Order: sequence, then structure tokens, then C-alpha cells
Amino acid sequence: MKEMLKGLYALLNLVRSAPHLCLFVLSARRAVIEQDLARWVEYGRLPVKRRTSFALALLRYPEFRTLFYYRLRGEFPVLIHLIRWLYPPLDTLYIFTPSIGPGLFIQHGFCTIITADRIGAHWWINQPVTIGYTNETDRPTLEDNVTVYAGAKVIGKVTVGTNSIVGANAVVVRSVPPNCTVAGVPARIVRMNGRRVEPVSLK
Repeated sequence: MKEMLKGLYALLNLVRSAPHLCLFVLSARRAVIEQDLARWVEYGRLPVKRRTSFALALLRYPEFRTLFYYRLRGEFPVLIHLIRWLYPPLDTLYIFTPSIGPGLFIQHGFCTIITADRIGAHWWINQPVTIGYTNETDRPTLEDNVTVYAGAKVIGKVTVGTNSIVGANAVVVRSVPPNCTVAGVPARIVRMNGRRVEPVSLK
């Protein structure tokens, strides 16, 4: 009986996700969404089979739904408005960045604001993070393979270099070189190229 209920629940979820799957297939950004989904399969313990993993990502992760709707922005505005009630986005996750590369993974995205000039590929972000302005025009750029942990703030016209990590609760107001880990308030370099170093101030 329990297995039958599980099967019925899975079937109902597939039906509910059918409109989203159609938009996924028709989207001009399908390849980017596929790379996002691959990261959620890797870190979210989802099955490899694409249609099943997509449906389960919609079911389990409101962060993924928010990202999915972000990827489709401008393509199907009326349809998205109609289907959002089937899978509501996370209402405390805000994405206002013109360009985010493929392979974004959002772990616990509540109370998070993402307002950058540009974000590269294969980015990881936690909760509650602020990436944004110090005035009307100055906001950050994050390059490829950047990780931003819980509570961090990256603000102003700064660049976080490729393969860098922003530690939990760090406050970044100056640019971070590639291949570095920064921590503290204000943030300082604590690792370079994978090796621990005495804290170095950002320039």
C-alpha cells in the first residue's frame, strides 16, 4: 500500500510538472537550465534521469523553481504567470542580475539577494547572502566557480575572482583575487591556492 501511494504521488507530481517540462524543452536557454539541473542532481541527491530529476527538483527545492523562472525571464511571460501557482518560487530569494552563467546551485536560498553586474558559471550560494549595491550604480562581478557561504555580504564595485570562496558572514568590500578564500569583517585572505596563510588584507 505504501509503495502504491508513493507511485501515485510521483505520478501526480509528474502531471503537475508537465507545463514546466514543456517550457524547459522549448526554452532557448535549455542548455543553461540543463547545466543548472546537473548541479542540483550532484548536490541535491536527485536521480540522474533528466525528466525525473527535473520534476523532483521542482517538488523539493523552491530555490530551483526561482532559478528556473529566472532563466525563462522574457520568454514565456504569460505562461509563467499562469503556472507559478503550481510550483511557487521561494518568496525571500531575489535575483536581479542581468547575466548568470550556467551551473548555479543555491543551497538554502532564503533571505538572499543577488544583485550583481555579472556572475560566472558554476556558482554556489547559501543563505542569507547579500550581493548588491553600495550606491545607485556600483555592484559586484563574480567570476567562474565562486562559492559564497551563509551570511556573507559582497557589496560595491568589486570582483570576486575565479575559484574563490567567500566564507560565512564575511563582508567583502574590496576585490578578491582568483583562487583565494576570504573570511572576516572586513574580509581578508586566509587561503591562497589551497594553502592557509596569515590573514592578508584585500587591496
